[in-house]
Amino acid sequence: IDDEQHPLVDPLITESVPVIDLSDPNVLQNIGHACKTWGVLQVTNHGIPTSLLENIESASRSLFSLPIQQKLKAARSPDGVSGYGVARISSFFSKLMWSEGFTIVGSPLEHFRQLWSQDYTKFCDIIEEYKKEMQKLARRLTWLMLGSLGITKKDLKWAGSTRESKKGSAALQLNYYPACPDPDKAMGLAAHTDSTLLTILYQSNTSGLQVLKEGIGWITVPPIPGGLL
Repeated sequence: IDDEQHPLVDPLITESVPVIDLSDPNVLQNIGHACKTWGVLQVTNHGIPTSLLENIESASRSLFSLPIQQKLKAARSPDGVSGYGVARISSFFSKLMWSEGFTIVGSPLEHFRQLWSQDYTKFCDIIEEYKKEMQKLARRLTWLMLGSLGITKKDLKWAGSTRESKKGSAALQLNYYPACPDPDKAMGLAAHTDSTLLTILYQSNTSGLQVLKEGIGWITVPPIPGGLL
């Protein structure tokens, strides 16, 4: 990445993203400290079954291994959000990103019918279960973050939160980074900050994820087996 302000940190430096055990009695303080000092954290004991994480990765592999003509049948419309296409942040950068993506907002049924004429219900079921579990975890993490600031449900009720804000909205993003013939001249995704309140990322066993630590630089986050999020 052409980023002189934030260099890539030497891998020998021991700085690493905090790992938070959600069953730890001190989870509020630990999450609060990680949010203030890093803005990113890894969580264990999050309650998401390993089998579900394996299923979503398998479904993603099945989707992206389809012929390009098949994937384009479920292409994202120019003014739409859901569907197959390049990374949505691509339009903000001059460099081409070496990645494919599939965004799901709401039901994936119609798009999945275009991708798989026979097995689409199986893949829809995996997506729906994954979304349900991730939304449950997102609510839990949000309340832990608010709790680390001393904010309670009573405080939000006093502030007059609306029905819409209680419901919230979510998007599921599947990403695929094909093998690149000349990796020194390409990147998977450019440096960016997600526009959402909270992103839960499931990292596969392939290395490549980096996060920016203010005052230090870009730190590589190696994949850890066992379903860290």
